[in-house]
Amino acid sequence: MKARLERIEPGYGSSFNLRRFEGPHRNQSEWHFHPEYEIVYVSNGSGKRHIANHISYFEDGDLIFLGPHLPHFGFTEQVKEPHLEIVLQMKPDFLGEGFFQKPELRNIQQLFERSHVGLTFRGATKDKVGADLNRLFYLEPFERLVGLMKILNTLAKTDEYELLNVEQFSLEVSSQYFDRMQEVYQYVGQHFQEEISLQEISDRVNMTTPAFCRFFKKVTDKTFTQFVNEMRIEEARRLLLDTHRSIAEVSYESGFNNLSHFNKHFKRLNGISPSEYRKQNAQLLTSEK
Repeated sequence: MKARLERIEPGYGSSFNLRRFEGPHRNQSEWHFHPEYEIVYVSNGSGKRHIANHISYFEDGDLIFLGPHLPHFGFTEQVKEPHLEIVLQMKPDFLGEGFFQKPELRNIQQLFERSHVGLTFRGATKDKVGADLNRLFYLEPFERLVGLMKILNTLAKTDEYELLNVEQFSLEVSSQYFDRMQEVYQYVGQHFQEEISLQEISDRVNMTTPAFCRFFKKVTDKTFTQFVNEMRIEEARRLLLDTHRSIAEVSYESGFNNLSHFNKHFKRLNGISPSEYRKQNAQLLTSEK
């Protein structure tokens, strides 16, 4: 598959693009980017966020807001349950140059600024905005635009969000190396439970090992080993929510053959041990029921 710039055109009579899909899942695994802001709502089910060099998982649907030019895969490829997915895309100037610089829209302007590192929303905000996005399909064009502005205002004012802290690719680097990075991400995603040598991954992208190390560090600002370990830890976080697995089993299934090595990396990236992470999430899930 070729990584590509996705061409997005608003529908007839609209200044933004709005689409709806019904699961169990749709195939959108292509590595792509576009100059539009993007809001994605997934009604339910678990899946993966893979945005630039950021990888994380969601467990009960998701509401994501991405800034322009952030390369990403689709978010519902792993969602097996029946679900609704809504995608809204809008150009930075879709309402005219400087529109969001108005003082009354300062909160929305700040929302757009935060979206450049990726945002995910939770709780009542996720549910309300999901319902409001779905309602847009039944409105006339003017009411639909007003509805979008209300959605942006809701997202701008809530504190029910987390920054994904996506490290941005420069356009120069991303446009030149998308295909190569796609190959790396897909291969690691399929083989992170195994040992992946630098020679092996360098051969996959037709580079010498020193050249690959320089390339990967330039694009992601991290070493290849750090990237693989982060992907393994994200898998471990997902597995820890399954209380039927022991910590040792989670360690092995996420690609760590040494339990102390796993505990060390997990605590370094999450600030707490795997057992503490499981306990905190068990308490959170119990309190939300």
